[in-house]
Amino acid sequence: MSSPAVPLVVGRHRATGPTVRVPAPHRGATSGVTRGAPAPAPAPQRPVRRTARVLRGLGRVVTSLLVVVALAFFLFFAVGPHVLGYRTATMLTGSMEPGIMVGDVVVTAERPAAEVEVGDVITYHIPVEDHRVETHRVTEVIRGDDGSVAVRTKGDNNPNVDPWVATLEGDSVWEVQAVIPQVGSVIRALRTPVVNDVILYGALGAVLLLGLGRIWSSDDEDEPAGEA
Repeated sequence: MSSPAVPLVVGRHRATGPTVRVPAPHRGATSGVTRGAPAPAPAPQRPVRRTARVLRGLGRVVTSLLVVVALAFFLFFAVGPHVLGYRTATMLTGSMEPGIMVGDVVVTAERPAAEVEVGDVITYHIPVEDHRVETHRVTEVIRGDDGSVAVRTKGDNNPNVDPWVATLEGDSVWEVQAVIPQVGSVIRALRTPVVNDVILYGALGAVLLLGLGRIWSSDDEDEPAGEA
């Protein structure tokens, strides 16, 4: 008994079975990880950098101002008297108030003693007690036959004339030319131990801040720029 005939199919065959659909990749998505590519850099901390930059700028401004002030003090009080010939002295009493207050610095220049007149404010050594330096106004000029010049003086804030007659030594006298308010108080304060300690530790702190500023600056320069 013969088996039933099997139809012969000529042509390409396709395998039958369940169909699996693979989702298409989204646009812009990469199909894999490129070997050797650097890992994405973390986002820079811009607020921290901006704060550090502001602090560095402020430190530079403060340091520059301190340097300028210190240089001006040095030139005026240390170099100026030797180069320009003037003198400076701090007013310690209120005898010349309100024109010259306690703590003001008087700037005096040399002038011929023969030209001293009533009303001039001069700085001289008193002829009594400790021969201290006094800055008072001339109320009387006494000229001797031998060419000597003596004066009587009074503080503007004093009720009476000074109880002495001062003969001016030499051919010149130091007359007040300018008054710098309260600079003498600053100078005297700078000489106290407490202020000296503050200046010392403040200078150390400034050096530390400058060093940290340089470190921050070098870190910013070494860090590679991020992608745009």
